[in-house]
Amino acid sequence: MHPQVRALMRRRRARRFVLVIIAVAFAALVMGLPSLAIFVRAFSEGVGVYAASITEPETVHAIMLTVITALIALPVNIVFGICAAWAVTRFRFPGRRALVTIIELPFSISPIVAGLCYLLVYGSTGLVGGFLDQWNIQLMFNLTGIVLVSLFVTCPFVARELIPLMEISGRDQEEAALTLGANGWQTFFYVTLPNIRWALLYGAVLANARVIGEFGAVSVVSGNIRGETMTLPLQVQLLYDDYNVAGAFAAATILAVIAVITLILRAVIEMRHPNVH
Repeated sequence: MHPQVRALMRRRRARRFVLVIIAVAFAALVMGLPSLAIFVRAFSEGVGVYAASITEPETVHAIMLTVITALIALPVNIVFGICAAWAVTRFRFPGRRALVTIIELPFSISPIVAGLCYLLVYGSTGLVGGFLDQWNIQLMFNLTGIVLVSLFVTCPFVARELIPLMEISGRDQEEAALTLGANGWQTFFYVTLPNIRWALLYGAVLANARVIGEFGAVSVVSGNIRGETMTLPLQVQLLYDDYNVAGAFAAATILAVIAVITLILRAVIEMRHPNVH
């Protein structure tokens, strides 16, 4: 091999090595060490204290409320994402581009601002909330309000994954199925769904993680009522403000584990189906 070529390859390897070291060091300092610190601090007073903190009634209620919110929001997100992607990719209509922009709007709005907007519209003095208040229907400061803002911050995830994939795949297979006598539901379940299932799962995983970890918007509309409207992220903040550091970090480990599981699922999907994202 020519000496200049060997020198060039050595320089390239050296640059690659430096870039890898920088990336690993940055990831370790910014993400790795703080994540590890959560578990170290949570178990610093022993497994018994950790177990007691996790099973404390208010923390258990926060976990259950978070799970219920996710169980409600996730199916709605999946249905909305499929419908939105289908409408955008299979039909041409006025306002199509505006619809895509609206779907991605939550990415550009602060969750706290979104929560405030929901409070102003659906609160007891708001346009919709004031009208419903005549029948003693309250949408804010309860599970309904938490679900509404959770839907807002997570609605783009499934649609954002499906729209590019469905645009690339086109309509040829679906039109062929319709030509052969399949109805709309049969075409969806036997032709469309198999082609989008991994992208759908990918978007659902991301949406579920966001629902569980949402703090800003939920903190505005939940009312922060102890033992009633405190989701798990809010409970972590409450425990820390009460100087219950062990309890706060113990509750935070649940969110950390969910985050790790999300990353693992995301990595598995990307490895098996690199074209999904």
